[in-house]
Amino acid sequence: MTKPAATAPLAGRREWTAFTVLLLPLLLVSMDVSVLYFAVPAITRELDPSATQQLWIFDSYAFALSGLLITMGSLGDRIGRRRLLLIGAAAFGLASVGAAFATSAGMLIAARALLGVGGATLMPSTLALVRNLFQDAGQRGKAIGIWSGAMTGGVALGSVLSGVMLKHFHWGSVFLVNVPAMLLLLVLVPVLVPEFKDPAPGRFDLVSVPLSMAAVLPVVYGLKEIAAAGFEPPYAACLLVGLAFGYAFVRRQRGREDAMVGRALFRDRRFGAGIGLNSVAAFAMMGSAYFTTQYLQSVLGMGTLEAALWSLAPSLLIGAAAPVAAALAQRTDRSRVIAGSFAVAASGFGLVSLVGTDSLWLLLAGSGVLASGIVGVMSLVSDMTLATAPAEKAGSAASLLETGQEFGGALGMALLGSLGTAVYRADLAGEPSAVRETLGGAVAAAGQAGGEAGGQLLALAREAFVHGMQYAAWGGAVLLLAAAGLALALARGGPGPAPAAAEGAPAEPVPAR
Repeated sequence: MTKPAATAPLAGRREWTAFTVLLLPLLLVSMDVSVLYFAVPAITRELDPSATQQLWIFDSYAFALSGLLITMGSLGDRIGRRRLLLIGAAAFGLASVGAAFATSAGMLIAARALLGVGGATLMPSTLALVRNLFQDAGQRGKAIGIWSGAMTGGVALGSVLSGVMLKHFHWGSVFLVNVPAMLLLLVLVPVLVPEFKDPAPGRFDLVSVPLSMAAVLPVVYGLKEIAAAGFEPPYAACLLVGLAFGYAFVRRQRGREDAMVGRALFRDRRFGAGIGLNSVAAFAMMGSAYFTTQYLQSVLGMGTLEAALWSLAPSLLIGAAAPVAAALAQRTDRSRVIAGSFAVAASGFGLVSLVGTDSLWLLLAGSGVLASGIVGVMSLVSDMTLATAPAEKAGSAASLLETGQEFGGALGMALLGSLGTAVYRADLAGEPSAVRETLGGAVAAAGQAGGEAGGQLLALAREAFVHGMQYAAWGGAVLLLAAAGLALALARGGPGPAPAAAEGAPAEPVPAR
Protein backbone atom coordinates (compact mmCIF):
# COMPACT_ATOMS: atom_id res chain seq x y z
CA MET A 1 0.00 0.00 0.00
CA THR A 2 1.18 3.51 -0.73
CA LYS A 3 0.60 6.52 1.47
CA PRO A 4 -1.61 9.25 0.01
CA ALA A 5 0.23 12.40 -1.05
CA ALA A 6 0.23 15.07 1.62
CA THR A 7 -1.92 18.04 0.78
CA ALA A 8 -0.77 21.58 1.43
CA PRO A 9 -2.41 23.23 4.45
CA LEU A 10 -5.17 25.72 3.70
CA ALA A 11 -4.78 29.32 4.75
CA GLY A 12 -7.34 30.57 7.26
CA ARG A 13 -8.74 33.90 8.37
CA ARG A 14 -5.42 34.99 9.91
CA GLU A 15 -3.49 34.48 6.66
CA TRP A 16 -6.13 36.29 4.58
CA THR A 17 -6.17 39.16 7.06
CA ALA A 18 -2.37 39.35 6.86
CA PHE A 19 -2.63 39.34 3.07
CA THR A 20 -5.05 42.27 3.18
CA VAL A 21 -2.53 44.21 5.25
CA LEU A 22 0.22 43.39 2.72
CA LEU A 23 -1.84 45.02 -0.04
CA LEU A 24 -1.33 48.41 1.63
CA PRO A 25 2.36 48.86 0.74
CA LEU A 26 1.77 47.42 -2.72
CA LEU A 27 -0.93 50.00 -3.49
CA LEU A 28 1.18 52.88 -2.18
CA VAL A 29 4.32 51.86 -4.10
CA SER A 30 2.40 51.49 -7.37
CA MET A 31 0.49 54.75 -6.77
CA ASP A 32 3.76 56.65 -6.28
CA VAL A 33 4.64 55.91 -9.93
CA SER A 34 1.90 58.31 -11.09
CA VAL A 35 1.11 60.46 -8.06
CA LEU A 36 3.11 63.46 -9.34
CA TYR A 37 1.21 63.88 -12.62
CA PHE A 38 -0.99 66.69 -11.29
CA ALA A 39 1.47 68.13 -8.79
CA VAL A 40 4.07 69.28 -11.34
CA PRO A 41 2.63 72.79 -11.93
CA ALA A 42 2.44 73.50 -8.17
CA ILE A 43 5.94 72.08 -7.58
CA THR A 44 7.29 74.19 -10.45
CA ARG A 45 5.78 77.38 -9.00
CA GLU A 46 7.09 76.76 -5.49
CA LEU A 47 10.46 75.03 -5.99
CA ASP A 48 11.39 76.43 -9.43
CA PRO A 49 13.23 73.29 -10.67
CA SER A 50 15.27 73.36 -13.86
CA ALA A 51 14.17 71.19 -16.78
CA THR A 52 16.72 68.53 -15.77
CA GLN A 53 15.66 68.65 -12.12
CA GLN A 54 12.01 68.27 -13.14
CA LEU A 55 12.87 65.09 -15.03
CA TRP A 56 14.79 63.71 -12.04
CA ILE A 57 11.89 64.48 -9.69
CA PHE A 58 9.98 61.91 -11.74
CA ASP A 59 12.76 59.48 -12.59
CA SER A 60 14.73 59.22 -9.33
CA TYR A 61 11.95 57.11 -7.81
CA ALA A 62 11.74 54.65 -10.72
CA PHE A 63 15.52 54.32 -11.05
CA ALA A 64 16.12 53.64 -7.35
CA LEU A 65 13.25 51.15 -7.34
CA SER A 66 14.36 49.19 -10.40
CA GLY A 67 18.07 49.29 -9.55
CA LEU A 68 17.67 47.83 -6.05
CA LEU A 69 14.98 45.18 -6.56
CA ILE A 70 17.43 42.28 -6.99
CA THR A 71 19.51 43.38 -4.00
CA MET A 72 16.51 43.78 -1.70
CA GLY A 73 14.95 40.48 -2.72
CA SER A 74 18.15 38.65 -1.81
CA LEU A 75 18.53 40.66 1.41
CA GLY A 76 14.99 39.73 2.47
CA ASP A 77 15.79 36.04 2.05
CA ARG A 78 18.72 36.50 4.42
CA ILE A 79 17.46 38.80 7.18
CA GLY A 80 13.76 37.93 6.94
CA ARG A 81 11.05 39.20 4.61
CA ARG A 82 8.90 40.62 7.38
CA ARG A 83 11.87 42.45 8.89
CA LEU A 84 12.80 43.96 5.53
CA LEU A 85 9.17 44.93 4.95
CA LEU A 86 9.10 46.83 8.26
CA ILE A 87 12.41 48.55 7.52
CA GLY A 88 11.12 49.53 4.09
CA ALA A 89 7.82 50.80 5.49
CA ALA A 90 9.64 53.03 7.98
CA ALA A 91 11.93 54.37 5.24
CA PHE A 92 8.98 54.94 2.90
CA GLY A 93 7.06 56.85 5.57
CA LEU A 94 10.04 59.04 6.50
CA ALA A 95 10.81 59.74 2.84
CA SER A 96 7.16 60.69 2.27
CA VAL A 97 7.40 63.30 5.03
CA GLY A 98 10.65 64.58 3.53
CA ALA A 99 9.09 64.86 0.08
CA ALA A 100 5.96 66.60 1.41
CA PHE A 101 7.97 69.33 3.14
CA ALA A 102 10.79 69.66 0.59
CA THR A 103 12.03 73.24 0.28
CA SER A 104 14.13 72.77 -2.85
CA ALA A 105 14.15 70.69 -6.00
CA GLY A 106 17.28 68.85 -4.83
CA MET A 107 15.63 67.91 -1.54
CA LEU A 108 12.58 66.58 -3.39
CA ILE A 109 14.76 64.54 -5.75
CA ALA A 110 16.62 63.01 -2.78
CA ALA A 111 13.33 62.21 -1.02
CA ARG A 112 11.94 60.61 -4.18
CA ALA A 113 15.09 58.48 -4.48
CA LEU A 114 14.66 57.33 -0.85
CA LEU A 115 11.03 56.51 -1.65
CA GLY A 116 12.36 54.31 -4.45
CA VAL A 117 14.72 52.55 -2.02
CA GLY A 118 11.79 51.90 0.29
CA GLY A 119 9.67 50.69 -2.61
CA ALA A 120 12.41 48.27 -3.64
CA THR A 121 12.19 46.63 -0.21
CA LEU A 122 8.39 46.55 -0.13
CA MET A 123 7.54 45.02 -3.51
CA PRO A 124 9.56 41.76 -3.39
CA SER A 125 8.86 41.37 0.33
CA THR A 126 5.08 41.48 -0.12
CA LEU A 127 5.08 39.04 -3.05
CA ALA A 128 7.47 36.65 -1.31
CA LEU A 129 5.33 36.73 1.85
CA VAL A 130 2.27 35.88 -0.24
CA ARG A 131 4.18 32.86 -1.53
CA ASN A 132 4.92 31.80 2.06
CA LEU A 133 1.49 32.52 3.53
CA PHE A 134 -0.44 30.44 0.98
CA GLN A 135 0.80 26.87 0.57
CA ASP A 136 -2.29 25.61 -1.27
CA ALA A 137 -1.92 26.19 -5.03
CA GLY A 138 -5.52 27.32 -5.52
CA GLN A 139 -5.45 29.83 -2.67
CA ARG A 140 -2.04 31.11 -3.71
CA GLY A 141 -3.23 31.64 -7.28
CA LYS A 142 -6.23 33.59 -6.05
CA ALA A 143 -4.06 35.74 -3.74
CA ILE A 144 -1.49 36.50 -6.43
CA GLY A 145 -4.33 37.39 -8.82
CA ILE A 146 -5.60 39.97 -6.32
CA TRP A 147 -2.00 41.16 -5.80
CA SER A 148 -1.53 41.68 -9.57
CA GLY A 149 -4.82 43.54 -9.92
CA ALA A 150 -3.99 45.82 -6.97
CA MET A 151 -0.59 46.65 -8.44
CA THR A 152 -2.07 47.51 -11.85
CA GLY A 153 -4.95 49.49 -10.38
CA GLY A 154 -2.66 51.43 -8.06
CA VAL A 155 -0.87 53.14 -10.96
CA ALA A 156 -4.19 54.43 -12.36
CA LEU A 157 -5.49 55.36 -8.92
CA GLY A 158 -2.38 57.41 -8.07
CA SER A 159 -3.00 60.09 -10.68
CA VAL A 160 -6.68 60.42 -9.76
CA LEU A 161 -5.96 60.60 -6.02
CA SER A 162 -3.32 63.29 -6.56
CA GLY A 163 -5.79 65.33 -8.65
CA VAL A 164 -8.44 65.16 -5.93
CA MET A 165 -5.95 65.99 -3.13
CA LEU A 166 -4.53 68.98 -4.99
CA LYS A 167 -7.98 70.50 -5.37
CA HIS A 168 -8.13 70.96 -1.59
CA PHE A 169 -4.60 70.76 -0.14
CA HIS A 170 -0.94 71.70 -0.66
CA TRP A 171 1.00 69.62 -3.21
CA GLY A 172 2.85 67.87 -0.38
CA SER A 173 -0.41 66.16 0.58
CA VAL A 174 0.08 63.64 -2.25
CA PHE A 175 3.02 62.27 -0.23
CA LEU A 176 1.58 62.65 3.27
CA VAL A 177 -1.24 60.25 2.37
CA ASN A 178 1.40 57.49 2.59
CA VAL A 179 2.22 58.15 6.25
CA PRO A 180 -0.94 56.86 8.02
CA ALA A 181 -0.90 53.71 5.88
CA MET A 182 2.74 53.02 6.72
CA LEU A 183 2.12 53.60 10.44
CA LEU A 184 -0.77 51.13 10.26
CA LEU A 185 1.53 48.66 8.50
CA LEU A 186 4.19 49.00 11.21
CA VAL A 187 1.59 48.19 13.87
CA LEU A 188 -0.25 45.32 12.15
CA VAL A 189 2.52 43.41 10.35
CA PRO A 190 4.34 42.24 13.53
CA VAL A 191 1.00 41.02 14.91
CA LEU A 192 -0.41 39.30 11.81
CA VAL A 193 2.46 38.32 9.52
CA PRO A 194 4.90 35.55 10.52
CA GLU A 195 8.57 35.82 9.64
CA PHE A 196 10.09 33.80 6.79
CA LYS A 197 13.72 33.60 5.74
CA ASP A 198 16.31 31.27 4.29
CA PRO A 199 17.64 29.07 7.13
CA ALA A 200 21.06 28.75 5.44
CA PRO A 201 21.55 31.83 3.25
CA GLY A 202 25.34 32.00 3.08
CA ARG A 203 27.32 35.23 2.98
CA PHE A 204 25.84 38.33 1.38
CA ASP A 205 27.77 39.13 -1.80
CA LEU A 206 28.44 42.87 -1.53
CA VAL A 207 30.24 43.06 -4.89
CA SER A 208 27.09 41.90 -6.68
CA VAL A 209 25.10 44.91 -5.38
CA PRO A 210 26.83 47.56 -7.55
CA LEU A 211 27.12 45.04 -10.39
CA SER A 212 23.36 44.46 -10.43
CA MET A 213 22.65 48.20 -10.29
CA ALA A 214 25.14 48.87 -13.09
CA ALA A 215 23.37 46.22 -15.17
CA VAL A 216 19.82 47.48 -14.57
CA LEU A 217 20.04 51.28 -14.41
CA PRO A 218 21.76 52.06 -17.76
CA VAL A 219 19.33 49.81 -19.61
CA VAL A 220 16.24 51.31 -17.95
CA TYR A 221 17.57 54.84 -18.49
CA GLY A 222 18.46 54.18 -22.13
CA LEU A 223 15.05 52.69 -22.88
CA LYS A 224 13.21 55.58 -21.18
CA GLU A 225 15.19 58.15 -23.14
CA ILE A 226 14.69 56.30 -26.42
CA ALA A 227 10.95 56.33 -25.76
CA ALA A 228 11.06 60.10 -25.10
CA ALA A 229 13.63 61.35 -27.62
CA GLY A 230 14.20 58.60 -30.19
CA PHE A 231 17.11 56.28 -30.86
CA GLU A 232 20.24 58.37 -30.30
CA PRO A 233 23.86 57.14 -29.94
CA PRO A 234 24.24 58.10 -26.23
CA TYR A 235 21.14 56.08 -25.32
CA ALA A 236 22.30 53.12 -27.40
CA ALA A 237 25.63 53.34 -25.52
CA CYS A 238 23.71 53.17 -22.22
CA LEU A 239 22.10 49.94 -23.36
CA LEU A 240 25.46 48.44 -24.30
CA VAL A 241 27.03 49.45 -20.97
CA GLY A 242 24.13 47.90 -19.05
CA LEU A 243 24.32 44.69 -21.05
CA ALA A 244 28.08 44.46 -20.44
CA PHE A 245 27.60 44.80 -16.68
CA GLY A 246 24.71 42.33 -16.91
CA TYR A 247 27.04 39.78 -18.48
CA ALA A 248 29.56 40.34 -15.66
CA PHE A 249 26.81 39.99 -13.06
CA VAL A 250 25.54 36.70 -14.52
CA ARG A 251 29.06 35.27 -14.69
CA ARG A 252 29.64 36.13 -11.04
CA GLN A 253 26.34 34.54 -9.99
CA ARG A 254 27.11 31.32 -11.87
CA GLY A 255 30.47 30.95 -10.12
CA ARG A 256 29.41 31.42 -6.50
CA GLU A 257 27.71 29.10 -4.03
CA ASP A 258 26.26 32.05 -2.08
CA ALA A 259 25.14 33.93 -5.20
CA MET A 260 22.56 36.69 -4.94
CA VAL A 261 20.65 34.93 -7.74
CA GLY A 262 21.22 31.21 -7.20
CA ARG A 263 21.30 28.68 -10.04
CA ALA A 264 18.70 26.60 -8.19
CA LEU A 265 16.06 29.13 -9.20
CA PHE A 266 16.45 28.22 -12.88
CA ARG A 267 16.42 24.42 -12.55
CA ASP A 268 12.77 24.38 -13.58
CA ARG A 269 12.35 25.83 -17.07
CA ARG A 270 9.05 27.39 -16.02
CA PHE A 271 10.88 29.84 -13.75
CA GLY A 272 12.76 31.52 -16.59
CA ALA A 273 9.71 31.23 -18.83
CA GLY A 274 7.60 33.02 -16.21
CA ILE A 275 10.03 35.94 -15.98
CA GLY A 276 10.14 36.26 -19.77
CA LEU A 277 6.37 36.05 -20.25
CA ASN A 278 5.77 38.54 -17.44
CA SER A 279 8.17 40.95 -19.15
CA VAL A 280 6.21 40.64 -22.40
CA ALA A 281 3.00 41.38 -20.50
CA ALA A 282 4.56 44.52 -18.98
CA PHE A 283 5.81 45.47 -22.46
CA ALA A 284 2.23 45.47 -23.76
CA MET A 285 0.75 47.23 -20.73
CA MET A 286 3.20 50.13 -20.67
CA GLY A 287 3.40 50.37 -24.44
CA SER A 288 -0.36 50.84 -24.67
CA ALA A 289 -0.38 53.35 -21.79
CA TYR A 290 2.12 55.49 -23.74
CA PHE A 291 -0.55 56.13 -26.37
CA THR A 292 -3.71 56.06 -24.25
CA THR A 293 -2.80 59.03 -22.05
CA GLN A 294 -1.78 61.14 -25.06
CA TYR A 295 -4.92 60.18 -26.95
CA LEU A 296 -7.22 61.26 -24.13
CA GLN A 297 -5.46 64.59 -23.59
CA SER A 298 -4.09 65.66 -26.97
CA VAL A 299 -6.47 63.98 -29.43
CA LEU A 300 -9.74 64.28 -27.49
CA GLY A 301 -8.63 67.47 -25.72
CA MET A 302 -9.43 66.37 -22.16
CA GLY A 303 -7.98 68.03 -19.08
CA THR A 304 -5.54 66.02 -17.00
CA LEU A 305 -7.99 65.13 -14.23
CA GLU A 306 -10.75 64.24 -16.69
CA ALA A 307 -8.34 62.03 -18.62
CA ALA A 308 -7.21 60.33 -15.41
CA LEU A 309 -10.80 59.62 -14.40
CA TRP A 310 -11.64 58.12 -17.80
CA SER A 311 -8.47 56.01 -17.64
CA LEU A 312 -9.93 54.27 -14.58
CA ALA A 313 -12.80 52.84 -16.66
CA PRO A 314 -10.78 49.87 -18.04
CA SER A 315 -9.99 48.89 -14.44
CA LEU A 316 -13.58 47.71 -14.07
CA LEU A 317 -12.71 44.66 -16.17
CA ILE A 318 -9.40 44.02 -14.41
CA GLY A 319 -11.07 43.06 -11.14
CA ALA A 320 -12.61 39.93 -12.68
CA ALA A 321 -9.71 38.96 -14.95
CA ALA A 322 -7.28 37.45 -12.44
CA PRO A 323 -9.83 35.38 -10.45
CA VAL A 324 -11.30 33.98 -13.68
CA ALA A 325 -7.85 33.10 -15.01
CA ALA A 326 -6.90 31.45 -11.68
CA ALA A 327 -10.13 29.40 -11.66
CA LEU A 328 -9.56 28.23 -15.24
CA ALA A 329 -5.97 27.30 -14.44
CA GLN A 330 -7.24 24.92 -11.74
CA ARG A 331 -9.32 23.05 -14.33
CA THR A 332 -6.92 22.76 -17.25
CA ASP A 333 -3.25 23.07 -18.10
CA ARG A 334 -2.08 26.49 -17.03
CA SER A 335 -0.13 27.08 -20.25
CA ARG A 336 -3.41 27.08 -22.17
CA VAL A 337 -4.92 29.70 -19.89
CA ILE A 338 -1.79 31.88 -20.17
CA ALA A 339 -1.88 31.54 -23.95
CA GLY A 340 -5.60 32.35 -23.95
CA SER A 341 -4.97 35.44 -21.80
CA PHE A 342 -2.32 36.62 -24.25
CA ALA A 343 -4.84 36.09 -27.07
CA VAL A 344 -7.43 38.16 -25.19
CA ALA A 345 -4.87 40.93 -24.73
CA ALA A 346 -4.00 40.75 -28.45
CA SER A 347 -7.69 41.20 -29.30
CA GLY A 348 -7.62 44.32 -27.11
CA PHE A 349 -4.80 45.66 -29.27
CA GLY A 350 -6.94 44.72 -32.26
CA LEU A 351 -9.74 46.97 -31.00
CA VAL A 352 -7.27 49.81 -30.40
CA SER A 353 -6.07 49.47 -34.00
CA LEU A 354 -9.61 50.46 -35.10
CA VAL A 355 -9.68 53.67 -33.05
CA GLY A 356 -10.19 56.93 -34.96
CA THR A 357 -9.76 60.53 -33.84
CA ASP A 358 -13.09 60.50 -31.96
CA SER A 359 -13.43 56.96 -30.56
CA LEU A 360 -13.42 57.28 -26.77
CA TRP A 361 -15.58 54.24 -26.07
CA LEU A 362 -13.74 52.02 -28.55
CA LEU A 363 -10.43 53.04 -26.97
CA LEU A 364 -11.74 52.30 -23.46
CA ALA A 365 -13.13 48.94 -24.58
CA GLY A 366 -9.85 47.98 -26.26
CA SER A 367 -7.82 49.13 -23.26
CA GLY A 368 -10.09 47.18 -20.88
CA VAL A 369 -9.83 43.96 -22.89
CA LEU A 370 -6.07 44.42 -23.20
CA ALA A 371 -5.62 45.08 -19.48
CA SER A 372 -7.80 42.10 -18.55
CA GLY A 373 -5.71 39.74 -20.63
CA ILE A 374 -2.44 41.18 -19.32
CA VAL A 375 -3.49 40.97 -15.66
CA GLY A 376 -4.56 37.36 -16.26
CA VAL A 377 -1.11 36.61 -17.69
CA MET A 378 0.73 38.43 -14.90
CA SER A 379 -1.17 36.67 -12.11
CA LEU A 380 -0.68 33.20 -13.60
CA VAL A 381 2.99 33.55 -14.52
CA SER A 382 3.76 35.18 -11.14
CA ASP A 383 2.17 32.21 -9.39
CA MET A 384 4.01 29.76 -11.66
CA THR A 385 7.37 31.48 -11.14
CA LEU A 386 7.07 31.60 -7.37
CA ALA A 387 5.71 28.04 -7.12
CA THR A 388 8.69 26.61 -9.00
CA ALA A 389 11.23 28.48 -6.82
CA PRO A 390 12.43 27.02 -3.51
CA ALA A 391 10.47 28.53 -0.62
CA GLU A 392 13.63 29.91 0.98
CA LYS A 393 14.46 31.84 -2.22
CA ALA A 394 11.03 33.43 -2.64
CA GLY A 395 12.43 36.95 -2.13
CA SER A 396 15.02 36.53 -4.88
CA ALA A 397 12.41 34.99 -7.17
CA ALA A 398 10.00 37.88 -6.59
CA SER A 399 12.71 40.47 -7.21
CA LEU A 400 13.72 38.88 -10.52
CA LEU A 401 10.08 38.78 -11.59
CA GLU A 402 9.63 42.47 -10.82
CA THR A 403 12.97 43.49 -12.37
CA GLY A 404 11.92 41.76 -15.58
CA GLN A 405 8.66 43.66 -15.38
CA GLU A 406 10.56 46.97 -15.14
CA PHE A 407 12.62 46.04 -18.20
CA GLY A 408 9.55 44.96 -20.14
CA GLY A 409 7.65 48.15 -19.35
CA ALA A 410 10.55 50.39 -20.37
CA LEU A 411 11.09 48.37 -23.55
CA GLY A 412 7.39 48.56 -24.45
CA MET A 413 7.36 52.34 -24.20
CA ALA A 414 10.59 52.57 -26.19
CA LEU A 415 9.75 50.20 -29.06
CA LEU A 416 6.03 50.76 -29.49
CA GLY A 417 6.51 54.47 -28.86
CA SER A 418 9.26 54.61 -31.49
CA LEU A 419 7.10 52.74 -34.00
CA GLY A 420 4.19 55.12 -33.48
CA THR A 421 6.48 58.15 -33.63
CA ALA A 422 8.06 56.97 -36.90
CA VAL A 423 4.62 56.70 -38.55
CA TYR A 424 3.57 60.07 -37.09
CA ARG A 425 6.65 61.81 -38.49
CA ALA A 426 6.30 60.14 -41.88
CA ASP A 427 2.71 61.37 -42.16
CA LEU A 428 3.82 64.93 -41.33
CA ALA A 429 6.96 64.94 -43.48
CA GLY A 430 6.16 68.34 -45.00
CA GLU A 431 5.40 70.12 -41.74
CA PRO A 432 7.75 72.21 -39.52
CA SER A 433 10.02 70.30 -37.14
CA ALA A 434 8.11 71.45 -34.03
CA VAL A 435 4.98 69.82 -35.43
CA ARG A 436 6.74 66.62 -36.49
CA GLU A 437 8.52 66.00 -33.19
CA THR A 438 5.55 65.30 -30.92
CA LEU A 439 1.79 65.65 -30.85
CA GLY A 440 2.17 68.04 -27.91
CA GLY A 441 4.36 70.27 -30.08
CA ALA A 442 1.76 70.16 -32.84
CA VAL A 443 -1.00 71.16 -30.40
CA ALA A 444 1.09 74.14 -29.26
CA ALA A 445 1.87 75.16 -32.86
CA ALA A 446 -1.81 74.92 -33.83
CA GLY A 447 -2.73 77.14 -30.87
CA GLN A 448 -0.21 79.75 -31.99
CA ALA A 449 -1.43 79.66 -35.59
CA GLY A 450 -5.08 79.95 -34.57
CA GLY A 451 -8.06 80.21 -36.90
CA GLU A 452 -8.74 77.81 -39.73
CA ALA A 453 -5.05 77.15 -40.39
CA GLY A 454 -4.50 76.10 -36.79
CA GLY A 455 -7.57 73.86 -36.86
CA GLN A 456 -6.41 72.12 -40.03
CA LEU A 457 -2.91 71.61 -38.61
CA LEU A 458 -4.32 70.15 -35.38
CA ALA A 459 -6.63 67.80 -37.27
CA LEU A 460 -3.73 66.62 -39.45
CA ALA A 461 -1.49 66.01 -36.42
CA ARG A 462 -4.21 64.11 -34.57
CA GLU A 463 -4.83 61.87 -37.57
CA ALA A 464 -1.09 61.19 -37.87
CA PHE A 465 -0.87 60.31 -34.16
CA VAL A 466 -3.83 57.92 -34.41
CA HIS A 467 -2.28 56.34 -37.50
CA GLY A 468 0.93 55.74 -35.54
CA MET A 469 -1.05 54.34 -32.63
CA GLN A 470 -2.79 51.90 -35.00
CA TYR A 471 0.55 50.60 -36.29
CA ALA A 472 1.85 50.23 -32.72
CA ALA A 473 -1.32 48.31 -31.80
CA TRP A 474 -0.81 45.92 -34.70
CA GLY A 475 2.80 45.40 -33.64
CA GLY A 476 1.72 44.75 -30.05
CA ALA A 477 -0.95 42.26 -31.18
CA VAL A 478 1.57 40.29 -33.24
CA LEU A 479 3.98 40.16 -30.28
CA LEU A 480 1.26 38.94 -27.90
CA LEU A 481 0.14 36.22 -30.30
CA ALA A 482 3.76 35.06 -30.54
CA ALA A 483 3.92 35.09 -26.72
CA ALA A 484 0.80 32.90 -26.64
CA GLY A 485 2.62 30.30 -28.74
CA LEU A 486 5.67 30.48 -26.48
CA ALA A 487 3.47 30.04 -23.41
CA LEU A 488 2.09 26.79 -24.81
CA ALA A 489 5.62 25.51 -25.38
CA LEU A 490 7.37 26.77 -22.22
CA ALA A 491 4.80 26.96 -19.42
CA ARG A 492 3.36 23.44 -19.50
CA GLY A 493 2.53 21.79 -16.21
CA GLY A 494 0.55 22.62 -13.12
CA PRO A 495 1.91 24.62 -10.22
CA GLY A 496 3.19 21.65 -8.21
CA PRO A 497 5.28 21.98 -5.08
CA ALA A 498 8.36 24.15 -4.97
CA PRO A 499 11.54 22.11 -5.41
CA ALA A 500 12.76 22.76 -1.89
CA ALA A 501 14.03 19.22 -1.34
CA ALA A 502 16.92 19.77 -3.70
CA GLU A 503 18.13 22.71 -1.66
CA GLY A 504 17.29 21.63 1.89
CA ALA A 505 14.20 22.01 4.01
CA PRO A 506 11.96 24.92 3.16
CA ALA A 507 11.98 27.92 5.43
CA GLU A 508 9.58 27.58 8.33
CA PRO A 509 7.64 30.55 9.69
CA VAL A 510 9.01 32.08 12.83
CA PRO A 511 6.09 32.98 15.15
CA ALA A 512 5.38 36.72 15.12
CA ARG A 513 6.12 38.53 18.32
